[in-house]
Amino acid sequence: MARQPVERTPLDFSEIGRELGLTAVVGLGLTIPLLSLKTVDDVGGLQIVGRWTETALVILLLVLGRFGLILLRETGREIPVVLGGGLMGLVGLLDLLRNQLSAMTGGEPWDGIFPSYTLAFLAGAGGAILALRAGMQLSRRYSNLTRGERDARAEARAETFRGFITLLAALAVVMAVILPFMPFSNRYVIDVATLIVTYVMLGWGLNIIVGYAGLLDLGYVAFYAVGAYSYALGAQYLGVSFWLALPFAGILAASFGLILGFPVLRLRGDYFAIVTLGFGEIVRIILINWYPVTKGPDGLSGIPRPDFFGLAVFSRNAIDGLPPFHEFFGLEYASEHRIYFLYYLILIMASLVAIFTLRIRRLPIGRAWEALREDDIACASLGINRTTIKLAAFAISAAWGGLAGAFFATRQGFISPESFTFIESAIILAIVVMGGMGSLVGIACAAILLIGLPEVFRELAEYRMVAFGAGLVFIMIWRPQGLLSHREPSVLLHGKDGRGGMKPAADPAAALAEATKESAS
Repeated sequence: MARQPVERTPLDFSEIGRELGLTAVVGLGLTIPLLSLKTVDDVGGLQIVGRWTETALVILLLVLGRFGLILLRETGREIPVVLGGGLMGLVGLLDLLRNQLSAMTGGEPWDGIFPSYTLAFLAGAGGAILALRAGMQLSRRYSNLTRGERDARAEARAETFRGFITLLAALAVVMAVILPFMPFSNRYVIDVATLIVTYVMLGWGLNIIVGYAGLLDLGYVAFYAVGAYSYALGAQYLGVSFWLALPFAGILAASFGLILGFPVLRLRGDYFAIVTLGFGEIVRIILINWYPVTKGPDGLSGIPRPDFFGLAVFSRNAIDGLPPFHEFFGLEYASEHRIYFLYYLILIMASLVAIFTLRIRRLPIGRAWEALREDDIACASLGINRTTIKLAAFAISAAWGGLAGAFFATRQGFISPESFTFIESAIILAIVVMGGMGSLVGIACAAILLIGLPEVFRELAEYRMVAFGAGLVFIMIWRPQGLLSHREPSVLLHGKDGRGGMKPAADPAAALAEATKESAS
């Protein structure tokens, strides 16, 4: 069937001018206090310097973006917006990465088009989002599918992709194992990878209580802190080794999980989240004010590094009767040995969390968590002891957080309450939500994005958190259920193969159309 041409209504330039003028005035009012003035430490004290070029550029970008949105209000004008937004996105990206590109090509870095990295990022991200929106509107205009059919088709594609998760996970594991031996690998890459795997382990630990049990925990960083301080205090006051303190850190964190679990057994939803948030702050404030033990805001320094399972140390010379690692294995001394050992240690710990999670999900307690997540009242009506399974979820999740905390303390060698603020809980929770609650692979992908991207944008200094927030907003708009959401219970009443129930449709779009036809009749 021939497609009818799109009838365009003429643009009302007077109305557009008024709207763009209002946008410029509002943008000016908001930009002046935030951007236009800055203080500079100069001769004679602090001086106030104007940044009017940046202000004018921000207002121009706002007006251009508003004009693009006006064009998208009616069909038929998407292509100019796609081209303009795409060009702006490309210019912003090239300006943002000019140092890296010049280093790769061996040339001199060119002068930036925008006066700062922040403006380059905002221009590129804004243009790319506008072009993406115009492209999606254009594809919907040329598609014969209804919105329900498009959603069903997208879900079918996601189901197909989930079929490759096992292969993707296997490739990720192989890549993680051989990473130190790759040609591009160096100390910085291993450090960043160690940090990412630490957050993967924390995300998998929090996933037990948030993704499986369906309880929103905003104070998970408290268990992380308990594990870190238990090892640091034990090593400094009692001389406990890392390998002896590691299980103790997990047990102590699990005990704190039980302490938190008892008072909140009757709470649900927002009230539960507020209590856990308060618990995290209580732990942090205790660490700050209990100065004789924790050294307060000064923190604990000189935390001992781990040895090689009590057989060797990673120093150049022997310590406490233990031979150096390189002499023990007949190698040349290299300071990277300890870095590689820490990387493989956290990799093994994270693997244990993954194996434990996969196994316990198929046990009765894992199925009870899923039942609690899906319907609390129905779970109680089935005779499931909600008190026991909630406390178990708290204790197990907290134990993994405590083990990660002990590793963090021995890797950093210094900890302070500033390492365990609410933003850490927010980042771990964002990893779980963004990756898809219940999906181990999705959480690992989200950790790579949320922890790795700020490292890529490190040159943006404090503004790299803008990139962090923009990525979260984009994911929540594009896929609010998470990158690889998989909340399907491990056991279904009728089974996935249709035994005793309906067999899944081969073509969800056709099934949806058929269901719509039946409901209409």
